Amino acid sequence: MKFKAVLFDLDGTLANSLKDLALSTNHVLKKYGFEERPEENFKFYAGDGMAKMIARAMPQERVEDMLQTLLADFLEYYAVHYADNTSPYDGLVELVKKLKESGLKIAVVTNKAQKAAESVVTKLFGDTFDYIMGMRPDIPAKPDPTAVLMVMEELGVKPEECAFVGDTSMDIAAGVNAGAFPVGVLWGFRKREELESAGAKVFANTADELGNILLGD
Repeated sequence: MKFKAVLFDLDGTLANSLKDLALSTNHVLKKYGFEERPEENFKFYAGDGMAKMIARAMPQERVEDMLQTLLADFLEYYAVHYADNTSPYDGLVELVKKLKESGLKIAVVTNKAQKAAESVVTKLFGDTFDYIMGMRPDIPAKPDPTAVLMVMEELGVKPEECAFVGDTSMDIAAGVNAGAFPVGVLWGFRKREELESAGAKVFANTADELGNILLGD
């Protein structure tokens, strides 16, 4: 299948950001006297946006009255520490460059806050991507297809001309809902079974495998 564009999720797909998400969240939990959470938990806390990640990590009885305070502090801290331990997954920098050089349009569509998304993508991949769509106040989060469809329009491509690459059910469902070809990666935060149940058509274990899917005939 020939594609004209590839849309990527960010956390767990392009970037191994788990440690910095956990450390930044635990920083604000500790600040307000709440129990810190194991890093492994953030594979399930993350994915639906930063507010929901913080809410899942907090004591549930305090979410209503404290969430916005913790979220604001998290964003301030994360803006400084977003790349302390975050790096691209093996082979992804090279693959993204290869996709761009092959003539494909490439973009990021993430539930990460817009400013944080721009910071991480630029730090790890420079200005390679044609468009970065992060979480914005007026646009619903994945798996709603609105953001995905907006990016397709920005890139000048049709849904059937696009692949959507992600590591969680929210990513795969967003791709399916937007009419793109959904590709699951297995190096990220979630397991194959989750991606399969959400509608992933093919799976990649490595960047080379993903390249073969996206650039193959």
